Amino acid sequence: MGKLLSLLARDESTCCTPQKYDVFLDFENAQPSDIERDTFEAVQRVLKNSESILEEIQCYKGAGKEIREAISVPTEECQRKAYLTVVPLVAKLKKFYKFSLELERVVPQILGQLCSGNLSPMQHLETQQALVKQFAEILEFVFKFDEHKMKTPAIQNDFSYYRRTLTKAKDNPENELIVGNELANRMSLFYAHATPMLHVLSHATITFLMDREDIPRENITETLGTMAKVCLRMLENSNLLAQFQREETQLFVLRVMVGLVILYDHVHPQGVFFKGSNVDVKGCVKLLKDQPSCKSEGLLNALKYTTKHLNEENTPKNIKNLLAA
Repeated sequence: MGKLLSLLARDESTCCTPQKYDVFLDFENAQPSDIERDTFEAVQRVLKNSESILEEIQCYKGAGKEIREAISVPTEECQRKAYLTVVPLVAKLKKFYKFSLELERVVPQILGQLCSGNLSPMQHLETQQALVKQFAEILEFVFKFDEHKMKTPAIQNDFSYYRRTLTKAKDNPENELIVGNELANRMSLFYAHATPMLHVLSHATITFLMDREDIPRENITETLGTMAKVCLRMLENSNLLAQFQREETQLFVLRVMVGLVILYDHVHPQGVFFKGSNVDVKGCVKLLKDQPSCKSEGLLNALKYTTKHLNEENTPKNIKNLLAA
């Protein structure tokens, strides 16, 4: 851990000259250059399914009624009804889990492009905007999926019931097992996390950080921090904000900014709140508090409840008080 910490520590000696973050990231229309194209197309093949995944989890209706009946009146008929209701739901949960594996596979590909070579983080953001846009879309997907998951306790209840019935279901030749024991164990670990997609994203980032010895480790957190600062500056600068064609893009940038803060906090051993952090957390929180509550409440709650280091001793009191207010 000491080695990792030293690798990720910010080099203050390079920060004597203030860096400007007035850069417009075209989150609406960025197109890949020839250099980006292969990675862009590989990631796009995964991202094209993200909207349908979000629609399915948003509309997820659990089998609570049937499960309660099967438990309170454990007749074969009630248990059979509960099982047949749960099976298609488990098929959806399997689909969500499989999608998380696809995300875990492509995230290192994007990070490899955005963090390698001799370019600074800012130069990467300026010259590889199509990949930056895709990384932002992954962050927004993670944020939305986990938000829906936290609001849907039926997901874990349904899957727990399915696992309890696995042994009996295997003995019945009429039952087709949509998920076997081994996969069920892996899925159970996935859904046990309050924010499963964030766990996948942070794990993929940390694994990339440890595996790619050819890339300076500080490049990764510097890239996340720089991207968060650019998002913050875009939201503060009315001239930059006016370049967006769609009103909903502002909320997209807000979500991405918060997602970057949270991911940084999970990836960096000291987190995002300590004084040497490369993220202007105070500026991000103040900006959120200036937004209408319909836009900011969920994002502020995400900073409070899904970050990793907020309640630690080295978090400045003004940040804690600002988020608690």
